[in-house]
Amino acid sequence: MKPQNPNKKKGHDDSSSEGNVPEEILGVMFNAEPPQAIPSMSSFQDDDDSGDIREYTGQFEGPEKTLEVCFRKKDLDGPALTEPGEKAGLRRLSMEQLGRICARARCTILSSVSNQYLDAYVLSESSLFIYPYMLVLKTCGTTTLLRCMALVIEFGRQLGLEIDWVGYSRKNFNFPTDQAFPHQSFHQELEYLYSHRNLCETLDGNGYSLGPLTSDHWFVFVADQTIRSRTLEVDTDRVLNMMMFDIDEDIAQLFQYDHYEKIEGEQKDDETKRISREQTLQSGINSLCPGAVIDPRAFEPCGYSMNAILFRSYSTIHITPESGSSYVSFETNQKVKSYKSLISNVISTFRPKRFIMTLMADEAGLKQMIENPFTGSGQASSIVTPAPREVSKATGIKQMMYKRGSVASIQVEEDCCCMMGNWVLKTDISAQQIRASKTRGMSVS
Repeated sequence: MKPQNPNKKKGHDDSSSEGNVPEEILGVMFNAEPPQAIPSMSSFQDDDDSGDIREYTGQFEGPEKTLEVCFRKKDLDGPALTEPGEKAGLRRLSMEQLGRICARARCTILSSVSNQYLDAYVLSESSLFIYPYMLVLKTCGTTTLLRCMALVIEFGRQLGLEIDWVGYSRKNFNFPTDQAFPHQSFHQELEYLYSHRNLCETLDGNGYSLGPLTSDHWFVFVADQTIRSRTLEVDTDRVLNMMMFDIDEDIAQLFQYDHYEKIEGEQKDDETKRISREQTLQSGINSLCPGAVIDPRAFEPCGYSMNAILFRSYSTIHITPESGSSYVSFETNQKVKSYKSLISNVISTFRPKRFIMTLMADEAGLKQMIENPFTGSGQASSIVTPAPREVSKATGIKQMMYKRGSVASIQVEEDCCCMMGNWVLKTDISAQQIRASKTRGMSVS
């Protein structure tokens, strides 16, 4: 695939740009993101001014924008920057500094949990994870995620760190016209990165698209300046992300705040904590992260977010249960040899009608996997999960089959591998076909 890059000197290819897809070939599942003019330089010299807050239109953009920034010490062989037992690197950022980063993205910190390896923050619009040398920020809705990048880089510089690797990714928007600058199209996002005075000399990456432009697809920007890391924290071998649409209506109801009783005299904060725990338990989300420290958050009138941390890994879930446009995301950087059981458990928990799955990994991380849901063909590319009890009683079918519709992969920069696939629940599959798929599994030869 050709890189999408609006800078002519870097090999811009207009034919692959999301905003330049002719209107007559656009399917009903794809909303075009028309090319947007880039505001004058003064419009984003101060990214603390992230534009006007847009009013809620009755439509919510569930799929998140994700930014991952990895750093290294400027002097790799120099003395340690912290004393033993103290937090190192980016974990030394103050709450005031983290608040400024989130403010540029138009979100706020609600709660946090920590362990020996990382800090995890639930935000008003998704999640933030801080390792000593890596920051991962996910935001949904009409947030302005890229406008915090220059500040993140500057705060890293103040800590004696320099850029090692940057990744930005997102699914194509369902409601692109609701977005604010610089997120009104992927072309505009790339132009912002190349035009920003504090970023253009720091980043030297390219943009890519995976998947059919007439349906769901995934945009990725990667800037790799890695001196192969000596720190375990930076070597995040892989990140699995599942984006689920049209979840089971009974499951969606569990994330309506008014679904739970009010207790007279209970303080609001205590009520929110209680309902957050009840949603986690009743939905079975707690079973998806056994042994992890979980930080859940229920929202009014509906919605849910959760971070879970276990040793060096995180898992995060975000739910928008609105009828007609329900959405759930699950993301983790767990380093497991097979995601088969985890994927099945996540799908069984939410029972979506369709889902998109992405995997970003280095070559070494892929080699550690003994099963890969993006490989295989025919029945081997399908994913089978237990059927809900009521479905099993009514039909006799004990498993449900999700058939893969498309898959795309690309290797970018030096060794970053990106994969994306679409799966759809099949309602006309016989029990024999499901058994055949289950027997063959998803093994990689």
